[in-house]
Amino acid sequence: MTYCLGIKVKEGLVALADTRITMGSETTTAKKISLHHGQHGSLFLMTSGLRSIRDKAVTYFEEVLETEGGQFDKMYNVVNAFGTQLRRVAKEDKEALKEGGLHFNLYTIVGGKLEKDKEHKLYLLYPEGNWIEITKAAPFTIIGNSGYGKPILNRTLNYESTLRFGLKTGFLSFDSTRVSANDVGFPIDVVIYKDATGEMIEKRFEQEEMQNISSQWGDALTAIIKEIPESWIDSISSLDDESDEPFINAQQ
Repeated sequence: MTYCLGIKVKEGLVALADTRITMGSETTTAKKISLHHGQHGSLFLMTSGLRSIRDKAVTYFEEVLETEGGQFDKMYNVVNAFGTQLRRVAKEDKEALKEGGLHFNLYTIVGGKLEKDKEHKLYLLYPEGNWIEITKAAPFTIIGNSGYGKPILNRTLNYESTLRFGLKTGFLSFDSTRVSANDVGFPIDVVIYKDATGEMIEKRFEQEEMQNISSQWGDALTAIIKEIPESWIDSISSLDDESDEPFINAQQ
């Protein structure tokens, strides 16, 4: 499985991707995010799905950027181009994968800003090659193992959040997923796009670098849970009863 997160806030974009690849009983590490620089700007691309589809589609896409990249001056042009290459791979490999018992599957997050874009953009691309744009109303998207990491983002993140806050909550979202799913893990790759400067920054974090933050996060969760009022629990008096008698539902 995978954990790839894209965040769009007023100040720019945050992209975070784990690197764990599971093949049967074997676990390896591979990069799931790539940066692409062209005549009209820079963008990042993250994927979740079959690695063979990803590698082939990205190779085709890079070839298109080399020959036709000068024509792409808006982000949706780039997303359409990648979708076209994804459909190309589907035509070439989908039936063979099906015969081998595999489902054609690749979800992609694409983000960046090109010359004629009015603002930085973030897109979610489906295996069929169609896409949706991530907007201010719901400023993040996750591909891969999304169930464990969404609650903290839903509760805290909004379009007015800073890039620093977005990266911090993004890491905590990843860490919540990591401790709950053995197919998501370190190291993690992070890309930050700063709208004020147009700068695209890439950084990899190893588990040792983030262990203190992970521990603080776990301790803080425990502490805040202890601070939450318990008066609503008082009606269940047996919770404080040291008797060995089994609990019996009062409604029975």
